[in-house]
Amino acid sequence: MNNRLKVLRAERGWSQQDLATRLEVSRQSVNAIETGRYDPSLPLAFRIADLFGMAIEDIFQRD
Repeated sequence: MNNRLKVLRAERGWSQQDLATRLEVSRQSVNAIETGRYDPSLPLAFRIADLFGMAIEDIFQRD
């Protein structure tokens, strides 16, 4: 699954740790999602979308 998480995070000037803290996950989880090694659970995907004020589909796209 492709995602725009790294770009969205960078636009806000947040580090991976900043984003992880806001999402209540580890920095390693953020890194794994950004690099496509891990697909977030549906509840986490909703938290990410809510944090950025976007729809899930605008952040995550199928390969």
